[in-house]
Amino acid sequence: MEKYIAFLRGINVGGHKKVPMAKLREVLGVTGFHEVRTYIQSGNIVFKCPEKSVSELEQIIKKTIEDSFGFRVPTLVKSLAEVQKIIDDNPFTTSEYLETNSVYFTLLFDVPSGEQIRSFESVTYPNEEFKISDSCVYLLCKKGYGNAKLNNNLIERKLKVTATARNYRTMQKLLVLASYK
Repeated sequence: MEKYIAFLRGINVGGHKKVPMAKLREVLGVTGFHEVRTYIQSGNIVFKCPEKSVSELEQIIKKTIEDSFGFRVPTLVKSLAEVQKIIDDNPFTTSEYLETNSVYFTLLFDVPSGEQIRSFESVTYPNEEFKISDSCVYLLCKKGYGNAKLNNNLIERKLKVTATARNYRTMQKLLVLASYK
């Protein structure tokens, strides 16, 4: 069975789209997912599943959440190898930035167009750096993500794709959770 990590966008934020993690693990287990684990309340799911396409898995998770909780949630599924590659490709590896929680991964649900990328690459903000790949916008927020202008909403608007952000520690923790036998 393949291991996957699912990233949900916009749940349990400000009291909206509440999804209790224990209930989510339970309902996903009923759909045929195995060893379902969640990490923090922001919608990170690690699971095993008989091999299916990621788009099939995304649809199963979306439908399960809609049927169980009454609303749709943008869902991105990556294989363990894909998440490892995203982390390995991170250009911001200075220990100072990693230890101070200044590195973020804005995971893209679709590949942005070349035109959108070129336009976005002209954006600059003090104390913030970024690099765009097909699947991720890597962010270095020297003054913290809470103070960053380059946030998830701006990235979605400029690149015209759905996205969800996670910090370096969360990405690392998800790899650890997915690596257990």
